[in-house]
Amino acid sequence: MKTVLITGAAGGIATHLRRELAGRYRLRLCDLRTVGELQAGESFVQADLSSLDELQAAMRGVDAVVHLGGLSMEGAWDDILSANIAGCYNAYEAAHREGVGRFVFASSNHVAGFYRRDEVIDDKVYPRPDSRYGVSKVFGEALGSLYADKYGMQVLCLRIGNVNPAPLDARRLAIWLSPRDMAQLAVIGIEHPDIRFEVVYGVSDNRRSWYDNRNAHRLGYRPMDDSETFANTVLAGVPVEDPRGAPFQGGAFVHQELFDNPAPLPGRERVQ
Repeated sequence: MKTVLITGAAGGIATHLRRELAGRYRLRLCDLRTVGELQAGESFVQADLSSLDELQAAMRGVDAVVHLGGLSMEGAWDDILSANIAGCYNAYEAAHREGVGRFVFASSNHVAGFYRRDEVIDDKVYPRPDSRYGVSKVFGEALGSLYADKYGMQVLCLRIGNVNPAPLDARRLAIWLSPRDMAQLAVIGIEHPDIRFEVVYGVSDNRRSWYDNRNAHRLGYRPMDDSETFANTVLAGVPVEDPRGAPFQGGAFVHQELFDNPAPLPGRERVQ
């Protein structure tokens, strides 16, 4: 049985993932915070993303890393720099130094948040991050490419939408990822024999999706859930979205701190 290290193990995504992967792998849970009661097949190691030495010790003897650690929302630059830039480097570098061959990186839909909702985008689009947080995830993907090409690490970057048992609002009907579909993507990253460096969207089979996720399907992803199951309930119970972020895939991340009304901005076209 393989041993898989999960960083950010006290967080919400990791909590779902632990349940879904129970019994399939030995799970080594890694966080600065405690994770509560351990289940069969789980162990815990405390480590700070800012410490390469601590992460390297945590990764000793594991077969794969699922890197969920870091800030999961917009923050001050110094905080993003420490947790999501330096911390991400430390995670990749620790894995490399310990000879860990597999790395699943929790990227984000916010690497492309400035694309409009009437655009269907795939894994090859040019990054258009909507925040400092989004920039940090672009960095993490680029770092994964480096470690794959230079050191032969097998890296899967998941541009995660939102992992929850049910979508929470209208925007997340497009980007929702059920826990069991999240687990399926993680397993692909841990097990698929032919991955070198791949980017896929971490979303379920949502009919309202903004993503062409054929690359995930090529790797064997067969999502089992669709947010439409919850659409009537979600749409009946949520407030109207802020119009400044509503035209854009990144939603509220787009208009935070930037300008009063980005909605009239035309879509950006690349010069040929």
